[in-house]
Order: sequence, then C-alpha cells, then structure tokens
Amino acid sequence: MTPLTEKSNRVAAAIKLQRPAGRRHAARFLAEGPNLVEAALRRGLVEEVFATEDAHARFADLLADLLADAPVHEVTERAAKALSDTVTPVGLIAVCEIPEVALSEVLDAPRLVAVAVETSDPGNAGTLIRLADAMGADALILTGDSVDPYNAKCLRASAGSIFGLPVVQAPDTPEVLAALRSAGLQVLATTLDGETPLPSVDLSLPTAWLLGSEAHGLAPAIAAAADARVRIPMRGSAESLNVAAAAAICLYESAQAQSAQ
Repeated sequence: MTPLTEKSNRVAAAIKLQRPAGRRHAARFLAEGPNLVEAALRRGLVEEVFATEDAHARFADLLADLLADAPVHEVTERAAKALSDTVTPVGLIAVCEIPEVALSEVLDAPRLVAVAVETSDPGNAGTLIRLADAMGADALILTGDSVDPYNAKCLRASAGSIFGLPVVQAPDTPEVLAALRSAGLQVLATTLDGETPLPSVDLSLPTAWLLGSEAHGLAPAIAAAADARVRIPMRGSAESLNVAAAAAICLYESAQAQSAQ
C-alpha cells in the first residue's frame, strides 16, 4: 500500500466517525479546531491528526506537541472539508479515543451530579456539560434517548469541558435513579410547577439534579420519581427559564451550599 493510499484510507475511516454508528463501532470521535484538539491531547485521547498546509503554519506549536504523541497527516483543503461539519473548517482535526466511563465509577462517593434526561439537542447537551464542569460536579449523566455527547455540535458547545468532566451515557432512566439513590444522593427534579421552592431545599446534602429537555421538560413519571420537585422562584413576568439557565442556577446553589460546609 502506498503512503498516499494509506492516507486516503485513514481519511475515509475518519469520515465515518461523523455518524453515531461509526463512533460507537470504532469507539473513536473527531475533535476539530485547536481548542478541542489541545484539550483532547492533555487528556491523552488523541490517536492521529489531520492538518492542512495552512493549519500546519497556523498551529505549528500545537502540532509540535502532538507529534510527540500521535502521527500528523497533511491533507488537502478538500479532505479537511470532508472531515469537518463546519462551514469554514480550520483544517485541524484529531481522531480521539472515547473515554470509557462507567456509571458505577462516577457514583463512587459523589457530591454533585447533573442528569440530563431525554436531551436531544446537542447544543443544550454541550452547554450542560460545560455548566456541570464549571460548578465542580462529579459527572454529567445523559439518560433516555439523549444525544451522543461526542457529536461535533455537542463537543463545540461543551467548550472542551467534555475532556475535564466524566460524561456517562446511561439510557435506562429508572435504573439511573436507583443507582443515584444507592450512592446516597438526594434526587431533585427541576420543574416549573414544583411544590418545593429552591431556597427551602437543603443543598448541602449530596445531590443529583434531574434536568429535562428544552422542549418538553421532565416526563411526569420521572419528575414524580424524584425526592422533590423543585421550582425556581421568579419575580418577573417570564413564564419559565430555558434548561441551561435553570441548570446554572441549581448547580451554582448546590456548589455554594456544599463549599460552605
């Protein structure tokens, strides 16, 4: 096999990682752009890199670091565009290993866990990962029919936090709820009409927050299974908060209460 043919085969294999089935089969994903690639490199997840001639010049220092750990293949602008899902590719894409994180691992003496239930929007999922990381949560768990966290849009929305926070996919929501309780966490559901206002909850306790989808919120059966259904008091005329705003408030309050102990 010639070097050119081998490179073409590597590009073709990497393109398959743009689809969820391809990522599951290979246990690999694509990280695009210097920020995500550098974050993946720090975590030791980068296996190989594709860079255009222009990217070689723009990101010379980063590529020098990468060369110590992974092969870097120079590719054409056309190949870089095929590997990218952005309108204006930067020409730097890494093939990375998906970290193996088990639910049992993240629930070993946790203090704060965010649980995204039926979160199908990759932008929302990535934002929740970023928020959970910023507030010092132990993990974010994606339950039900949630988006693949290694979707390109989710990766970008996480702003690299997916490499600093354990993220677990666990489709069986009732099983997750049982595991959360077994780990000693109180399970709180964020709901618009919850009977418990946020200021009255003891957030110094180890806590798991159930966060519903942007469009439908939490299913009634899931909300009913929580230890409490919590509402955020609002003084203005807005009827509700989006999931990111609600998550930010609840996770911040939990982090503050736990740090005060």
